[in-house]
Amino acid sequence: MPDTAPLPAVLVTGGGTRIGAEIVKRFAAAGWHVVIHYKSSDTEARALAQTLPSAEIIACDLADDIAARNMIADLAARLPDWRCLVNSASIFEYDDATNLLPAANREAMQVNALSPAVMAQAFMASARSAHVRSVIHITDMKLENPNPDFFSYTMSKHALAATIPMLAQAAPEDARIYGIAPGAILASHDQSEEETEVSHRLNLLQRKTGADEIAEAALFLASGTLKSGSTLFIDSGQHLLSQDRDVIYLAREKAAGQ
Repeated sequence: MPDTAPLPAVLVTGGGTRIGAEIVKRFAAAGWHVVIHYKSSDTEARALAQTLPSAEIIACDLADDIAARNMIADLAARLPDWRCLVNSASIFEYDDATNLLPAANREAMQVNALSPAVMAQAFMASARSAHVRSVIHITDMKLENPNPDFFSYTMSKHALAATIPMLAQAAPEDARIYGIAPGAILASHDQSEEETEVSHRLNLLQRKTGADEIAEAALFLASGTLKSGSTLFIDSGQHLLSQDRDVIYLAREKAAGQ
């Protein structure tokens, strides 16, 4: 009896919760082996893995870029068909353009930009597959629709986005580098459910963009058929607007004025 070919593998950072978990579930449904990275969401990552046909979990603190690089090297040594890395993990702490918090900034730049760039480089250098390999960075629609809120977070996402065209130019022939820029997808920071419903419709189409749409876009990009260096905005047109504050506060101000 011939050997069964290994499943294509994907590593999703921050894959135990929120958008990362949706991406994990979509790849699993498409027949991939998923590696669910987490830092502190051990319970959620384990519970999710147990619901999937082929999954494993791996812990790593992305504030340590050496540990992040080593995680990639370890996986590359044992995954025979590792086709995709999705950098979804992110630090999201409030500061603004009038009061940058240095500690928050350093952590955001480390976790949201430096470690994903290091992991992308290590993946492209060492992951094995006979197929096209793809790195997908989750950025933010704030790249095109900036506001002064969440200053360090936004700064770090700009830094991450800047790596996409540079990595694409340096990538080997069988590797692609992409970005997905979501809009408001899930409740964030200190939002109430009611505020979330309002804020997530502050876009051109006045509709909620689903986490499943981000997951579907990630699976599409993993095919490697789009030009390397491209970024998809999945935000119902939010990046085409000009909003002077984060939608969390626009919705809150709107509610207060009613």
